[in-house]
Amino acid sequence: MKKKLRELKGVGEKTEKLYQKLNIQDTDDLLRYYPRTYDSFEDPIPVSELKEGTLAAVRVSIISGVYVNQIRNLQIISVTAADERDKLNITWFNTPYLKSTLKKGRIFVFRGKVAHKQGKLLMEHPEIFTPAAYEEVLNSLQPIYGLTAGLSNKSITKLIKTVLKEEQLKMEYLPEEVRERYGLADYNFSIRTIHFPESKEQLLTARKRLVFDEFLLFILAVQLLKEKTEEAPNTFPMKQTWTTEQIIENLPYRLTNAQLNAWHEIERDLAGQALMSRLVQGDVGSGKTILAFLAMILTYENGYQAALMVPTEVLARQHYESFLKLIKEQGLSCRVILLTGSHTAKEKRERYAMIASGGAHIIIGTHALIQEKVVYHKLGLVITDEQHRFGVKQREALTTMGNPPNVLVMSATPIPRTLAIILYGDLDISVINELPAKRLPIKNCVVGTSYRPSAYTFIEKQVREGRQVYIICPMVEESEGFDGENVLDYTEKLKGILPKDFRITYLHGKMKAKEKNQVMEQFASGEIQILVSTTVVEVGVNVPNATVMMVENAERFGLAQLHQLRGRVGRGEHQSYCIFVQGNEVKETSKRLQILNKSNDGFFIAGEDLKLRGPGDLFGIRQSGLMEFKLGDIYQDADILKAASEAAGEILSLDGDLSLPQHRILKEKLTSYMKDELENLGL
Repeated sequence: MKKKLRELKGVGEKTEKLYQKLNIQDTDDLLRYYPRTYDSFEDPIPVSELKEGTLAAVRVSIISGVYVNQIRNLQIISVTAADERDKLNITWFNTPYLKSTLKKGRIFVFRGKVAHKQGKLLMEHPEIFTPAAYEEVLNSLQPIYGLTAGLSNKSITKLIKTVLKEEQLKMEYLPEEVRERYGLADYNFSIRTIHFPESKEQLLTARKRLVFDEFLLFILAVQLLKEKTEEAPNTFPMKQTWTTEQIIENLPYRLTNAQLNAWHEIERDLAGQALMSRLVQGDVGSGKTILAFLAMILTYENGYQAALMVPTEVLARQHYESFLKLIKEQGLSCRVILLTGSHTAKEKRERYAMIASGGAHIIIGTHALIQEKVVYHKLGLVITDEQHRFGVKQREALTTMGNPPNVLVMSATPIPRTLAIILYGDLDISVINELPAKRLPIKNCVVGTSYRPSAYTFIEKQVREGRQVYIICPMVEESEGFDGENVLDYTEKLKGILPKDFRITYLHGKMKAKEKNQVMEQFASGEIQILVSTTVVEVGVNVPNATVMMVENAERFGLAQLHQLRGRVGRGEHQSYCIFVQGNEVKETSKRLQILNKSNDGFFIAGEDLKLRGPGDLFGIRQSGLMEFKLGDIYQDADILKAASEAAGEILSLDGDLSLPQHRILKEKLTSYMKDELENLGL
């Protein structure tokens, strides 16, 4: 039985609010807040084997007194320690209480980051263990969670342990034959083990089960949606019109053969007896937007409304402006309106009235398009951009407003066809696999951290020439147990390195929507020259003037995601560049990143990513944000995805509405999953 966090011992109002920042409202959310990675406690090594930049443990005795040095607000505590052969300097910051612990002659295991200063190796701010205490954690895996300011890893770990202790065993909802056939662990074992594994083998076993569950529930939801769609007749049949042919003729460029093929498939679907449910998959810059425009004009010409839903307000505004321009250039008379969350109540009322009366023909917006107050006149077509930002339930929410409309989904995420068929099981797929001829290919390079000064010089030159720059970091702020560049510190560092007149700012997912929109608009308009960001820019905006994309700790991202990020540049007339900075020197990582260096073809890269990533690559990379999976990664876990798809097919062929006794708990779980999705959307 789930409980609100406030019902737990030690959680007050202030702590509850901190957890809410992480989208954790109750004990179920807490148990599904899986570790981001794990800290592996390994055997101490000799001082002579320490390497700069690594995390290591040493067993040493203290051979000096404690030295205290005060520099402004910083108090530095340092000692010298040694093993049988070598000495090591160790420092801590603002920890005066250590003076009574660090006695000369005592033996400790120190574990921390190794740095190189003034020609010597030293260890900075390590954890301190007695040899016996270190023995207890040796070879264990300790969970590391995503944090927010005010919540430590220790406090999250402690609360999860408390909940697991009190938690009653959940009923197993997977039929026994499914678990046996696919070698899946028990659910209760898996949920405990994912947080506190006793070994890497146990962790992989637990993770496999939970990833299978995520995929299975998603695929079952998609399949049930497909049944509804297939049963629905097309109540908005459309005749082909000359207008769309004239638009294609009048464009200042020729559509590629791949675009024309996709357009004919869309046209054929819209004229058919059954509702259209089609995915158009095309690499960044392959020209999907013009197909959306043509489909919306065809819908308008047939007397119906069309809606385009995108993930960000800035993107919605950009589409709105480019559609207005196209309509004016083509001499059309249809009415386009923009609807986003930041409109005032009065503006929203006016727009709702126009939509309800049929006065608005094309409606472009964000989630605001599926709020209850929006009543459409004759909604014949819905287009969603970047499908992986919209859940199954969102598409369903739009289809429940009156007669279900035709659905077109646009995605720039290069997913290999075998996986796309599973993930978009309710959609027919069109692929645009060629780029317009005029595009200049992006120049790529994969470099080590020592290349940074040269990169900054190059960035300075580009900005002086009037161009703009993206820099991507894997984290928002410095994080316990996670080594990598973070947006906040990096922005400050850059301000100190680059000329004072450069306008540099940051963007990340923890900012309020209004702040994010403001920053993106300032970047799009050229007010900001350098934007330091997390991957939130992946679906951001169209900034043709941005010519440099520099990705720090490129090894932390999946290849398909790096390719998505690269797609933010190369959109204008100027030559664009992508610099992938590898934060480690692992050969396998270099091999992976070289694929990006050699190819700008997203589908080729996604296929290679699939080949290189195996299910054992647990401590590696996640395609963060792809689809809506917390643990599952469609590349790394492709085999589990295929198994879950097979299992879903077998379950539904045996029991289409999950009414048999052995599927009762699974049906409850699926209903709860779909309800949670709706709540996440605020519906």
